Order: sequence, then structure tokens, then C-alpha cells
Amino acid sequence: QVQLVESGGGLVQAGGSLRLSCAASGQALSLYFMGWFRQGPGKEREFVASSSRSAGRTSYADSVKGRFTVSRDNAKNTMYLQMNSLKPEDTAVYYCAARGPFGPSSYDGNEYDYWGQGTQVTVSS
Repeated sequence: QVQLVESGGGLVQAGGSLRLSCAASGQALSLYFMGWFRQGPGKEREFVASSSRSAGRTSYADSVKGRFTVSRDNAKNTMYLQMNSLKPEDTAVYYCAARGPFGPSSYDGNEYDYWGQGTQVTVSS
């Protein structure tokens, strides 16, 4: 079983950048297909980005494509989400999630097995 802890959220002005981290413990991050999700105020949870176990394949929601980059350092047991050109509509609690071990790719949060506690990102206009 893997435990996940997000960090790096905060308040930023529109156009700014933040980098979120997701630190894993308990098991090797390399065993898991990983995703980032977010839930804005009054909104349903939505897929943001995902990374295959080797980080050789990444996927993004259309709303963040070209602005966000997901990466992972399996040696450090950590996944990252670099967020650039932030917009007020990016305001949300961001969660990292793991599917597996050896779980297949998925954009559906219901198919993920482990979740972090979330980190708040607020983008002011």
C-alpha cells in the first residue's frame, strides 16, 4: 500500500507558476500509474494529467495542455506537476492518485486506488 502527500500549493496571480509535488511512501512509486486530479469550488473532480510508470507516456486534459507538465522521479519516489500561465479557473484543490500496483492507464478517478489529502491552489485575477 502506498501513501501519498501533496505539497506546493498556494496563492498566485494569474499568469504565474506553481510546482506541486506528490511524495510517495510505503511502496515504490515506480509500481503505480499516477494521476493528478482537481476539484474546484462547486465543481466535480476532474482529470488533469497522468504519467505512466516509467514516465514515458503522459496525458493531459485539454484545459491544461501546453501549460501544465507532469513528471516523476522514481528514484525520489516523487511526482510533480509544473503549472505555468495559471488562470483563475485553475483554482481548485489538487490531488495526486495512484492506480495499481501495475495498474493500467485511466482518466477516471474512480479507478484509482490511493489518494493524497490534496493541496489548495488559488489563482487571483
